This record gives sequence, structure tokens and C-alpha cells, in this order.
Amino acid sequence: MSSSKPQIFKGLEGVYVSETRLSYIDGLNSRLYYVGYRIEDLVAFSNYEEVAFLLYFYRLPKKEEFELFRALMREAREVPPDVADIVKRMALRNAHPMDILRTCVSYISMYDPELYVGTREANIRKAVRLVSKMPTLVALIYRVSRGLEPIEPRKDLGHAENFLYMLHGKVPSEFEAKVMDTIFILHAEHGMNASSFASLVTASTLADIYSAVVSGISTLKGPLHGGAAEAAYYQFKEIGEPERVEAWVQEALKARRRIMGMGHRVYKSYDPRAKIMKELDGEIASKYGGEPEKLYKIAIKLEEVALKEFEARGRTDIQPNIDYYTPIAYTALKIPPELFTLTFAASRTVGWTAKVIEYVQDNRLIRPLDYYIGELDKKYIPITER
Repeated sequence: MSSSKPQIFKGLEGVYVSETRLSYIDGLNSRLYYVGYRIEDLVAFSNYEEVAFLLYFYRLPKKEEFELFRALMREAREVPPDVADIVKRMALRNAHPMDILRTCVSYISMYDPELYVGTREANIRKAVRLVSKMPTLVALIYRVSRGLEPIEPRKDLGHAENFLYMLHGKVPSEFEAKVMDTIFILHAEHGMNASSFASLVTASTLADIYSAVVSGISTLKGPLHGGAAEAAYYQFKEIGEPERVEAWVQEALKARRRIMGMGHRVYKSYDPRAKIMKELDGEIASKYGGEPEKLYKIAIKLEEVALKEFEARGRTDIQPNIDYYTPIAYTALKIPPELFTLTFAASRTVGWTAKVIEYVQDNRLIRPLDYYIGELDKKYIPITER
């Protein structure tokens, strides 16, 4: 043991563990890039399927390549029929939906003919199959858990369209599909976040790509990561009315409660994804009225009051993140809170798998150190003498 204590980086903050070409976060200037493209441009002009191609191949596809890639995704949407039985048994035991999703991903891995083939090409094929199946699994979990008949995927619908169709049994409007596609794109990839790192740790042992995604799902489950959108939703519901915001904030700060959906480890200015969702939510509120509009008004007022309080305390770095504004869009799309994190997982699977594929090309087992601070050479005392 060293005589001098090493510097400990709690939460590995500020520690780089790999090089990447996938995404770049400029946390000071509110910028997010996928393979060099600004997130604002991808949301405006691209779609989730093209973003998936971009993350796997580091370039945008030509028209013929995109048509083939999209066709492969559509062909891969179906899941084995016995998965519904697993979902039903777990739902009867009141299993958490994320635990059901994690188990389903483990289960369908045995149907993949290339499960233990570790080449880059095979990993991309497996990743595309899994990304394509994730919305099907989420919709299946939702419907079976609620005693509804599962709805089979359609091959004539886009990725976001098909997801909403499998949830509700009707083809969404063009606007609804665009909202869902935007959420998928914004969640696709985001640097070395906790779930991506967990996926890399698993992949670095040369475990299969499904195991890596299971690690990602397990990590995403926590309220400090993927569960933050659900927590933000219930926060808005607790406030109830825009007029109650100021009193609620004062009570929350006095009780040292966190305001869910605000603050981020990387962004020290406004999360660019939150900016996009905030603008989209404004459009949603005007189109839908009702609960989405009320949630939007509460969110806008809460942001205004909270940021003023934070600024008075010298904390201008605490700003809304994407999880603050997605609950409004989810509500308009009739996606219930228990599915928020599952939908996030379905979106982020492309980022997890792209990171794994990239990392294992120059693999190094991830094996950090911990610094021992306990006693040494303690005398063992027999149990009869303790």
C-alpha cells in the first residue's frame, strides 16, 4: 500500500476512459454533436433510423444504403412469441417494468444466431436486430402488463410510428410520429454516461453485446439517470397548478429536496436537448390542451422560479435537462410514466451498442483500483473467544 494517498475521483468525474467518434458534448456552450453533426440539424432533417446508421458507420447513408438499412430494421422487429409468457409471469409478480425489459433482452439473446460471434460486422448486425426489437418489447410489456392483447409490429411504418402503433393499436398522426422520433433521436447517444459506461465495463470482459445492453438497462433504471423523467412527471403532478409553483419551490428548497430534471454532470449551461423539447412541448400544449398544457405551464413556471432561486444562491450551472421536458411529450402521446424509462432504453440501445462496438475494436479490460483505508495484519480470534 502506498504511503501517500492517491487522488480519488468520486464518480470518476473528469476521468477519460476511451476515445470516441460517436458524440461530443460541449457542456459550456450547450452543444451536442453526433459524429460531428449538431443535434438540432439531426432533429430537423434526419430520423432515428438514419441516426442509427450514422452511429454505426460514422457517416450518413446514401439513399440506397438507407433504404436497405431501414428494411433490415423493419424485418427484425418481431420477437419470439413465448416472450409474452415471460412478461405475463413477471407482471403478475409486480416486477418493475425495467426488470421485465432486462429479462426479455437476456431471453431473446438465445435466438440470435450470431450471439457469440465477436467481429465488428456481426456486432453491427446483432445491434441492428436488438435496436429494432426494443420498441416491440416495450410495447409488449405495456400491453401484457395491462391485460391487453399484444399488437404485432408492422413493416410499412417507420420506427417511431410503429412504436406508437404497437402501444395503442392505431397509426399515429404525422405530428405524433415526429414527436416520438425526436425523443428517440435526442436519447440515442450521450457520451460516457453511467449506463454507457456500465455497458462498456461488461463488453470489456468480451461478454456478448446483449449482456452489455442488459448492464445498460440495469444502470438506466436508477432515478439519477433514466428514471429522472418519471420523477419529474410526478413532481409536476405534486405541484398540481402553476399558481402553486412558488410556494412549492420554497418548501422544496427548505427541505433540501432536489428539483427533478434540473442539473447535469456535464452541462454547465442549458441542455440543448431540453431546449428542443421545450420548444416542441410549447407546440404540443397549444395543439392538445388538457393535461399536456397544464404540465407545460407548471414546467415553465417552475423553471422560471427555480432558476431565479438558484441564481440567488450562485448556482447558475443548474439548468433543466432533457428529463425535465420529455414527460409533457410522453403524456401527449399517451405513454404512461412507468414506460418513460423503458422508452429511454429503447432509444439509447443504439448508443450503448455503438459504443460497445467501437470500444472492443481496441479492447482493454476495464479494471480500476480502489484505495484501501482499513487496518492490516489483524489477529484472528477464534469464535469461542470473541
